[in-house]
Amino acid sequence: MKFSIKTVELKKWLDIVNHATASITTTPILENILLKVNFNNIFLTSNNLEMAIEYVLSEDLKIESEWAFCIPSKLFTSYIALITDDEVHIELLWNESLKIETTSWKLKIKWTDASDFPLIPSIKEEISLNIKWNIIRKSIDKTLFSSAEGNIRPTLAWIAVNIKWSDAIFASTDSFRLSEYKVKLETETESPFYGIVPSKTASQIKSILSDNDDVKVISWENQIAFLSWNTKVYSRLLNGKFPDYSSFFPTSFSTKAEINRIDLMGALKKINLVSRENNYSIKMSIGAETWILLETSETQIWEWNVTLVWSIEWEDNIVWVNSTYFLEVLGVIDTTHVSISFENPLSPIMISPITDPENSKSNDTQFKHIIMPLKI
Repeated sequence: MKFSIKTVELKKWLDIVNHATASITTTPILENILLKVNFNNIFLTSNNLEMAIEYVLSEDLKIESEWAFCIPSKLFTSYIALITDDEVHIELLWNESLKIETTSWKLKIKWTDASDFPLIPSIKEEISLNIKWNIIRKSIDKTLFSSAEGNIRPTLAWIAVNIKWSDAIFASTDSFRLSEYKVKLETETESPFYGIVPSKTASQIKSILSDNDDVKVISWENQIAFLSWNTKVYSRLLNGKFPDYSSFFPTSFSTKAEINRIDLMGALKKINLVSRENNYSIKMSIGAETWILLETSETQIWEWNVTLVWSIEWEDNIVWVNSTYFLEVLGVIDTTHVSISFENPLSPIMISPITDPENSKSNDTQFKHIIMPLKI
């Protein structure tokens, strides 16, 4: 087996497939990348048993012979990252070595038989959907941040996806906060889809696929696949059902405020420098005279407070919140102003975007988020 490839292309596909290689595992073969070289293209596959990626190379190749083999991902990637030559020549030697050569570099590494690499599940295409990638990316952005860390609360480390006809709903929670993002699809789907996608998978596909990709989403049994023109991402779906959260979003408020999102983010970033010593807990005092006071308790560093101008409705109120949670939700909202509403100091705090009058968007998207207050 022998082929040549542009260095920039080689680095590109390594960056993609490495998203699914295992770094620490009791199964060493999972630390490898599978290369299947045909005369017309090269298939590169990684698989950590939770997620698998297949990438197809078909351009700028010079293939002289065919073969399939596995190579250590970390070593191979680290070496290729140091290459500055325009082209890389790769040749499989029969003494179980792989020769990687450029005009100024040469390396030999051991390869492993391809038969040891785990197979990717066969696609059965029970449910098939065509969705624009920018919709998938934006939906993940709006919900991924409020899912739980996998190693801390694995049962909440996912995003629930519910697609029916032309409506798509993405939701996530870590039990302290809850996000829901609704979007209207350009075309109706032929079959409804419901699945719980692991947060780790969602995070990876957001980094892998391009904004220019049209994505075909296929689901079967307990699996899901995201297919673009040259990249396929496979993942298992989690068993179970997302809780019925519709009643969690409050429908009545005693205090409602509108504020410039950028101003609030700037204030919270400053207060975070101090509030981290108190687990990012801050007091938010809202006054009927269109003001808000953000305060921290006294710490070993300092205490801090700032007053911002609001548009206030109804009652004065005081609530304790996690300032980092507030910053994260403000970071995924696109509008200049946001609405913040709650009933009392122990009720959920709802944050939602306010459409900019000068940049009015269609009404086919909706984002809602609640944060549970701190009990101080």
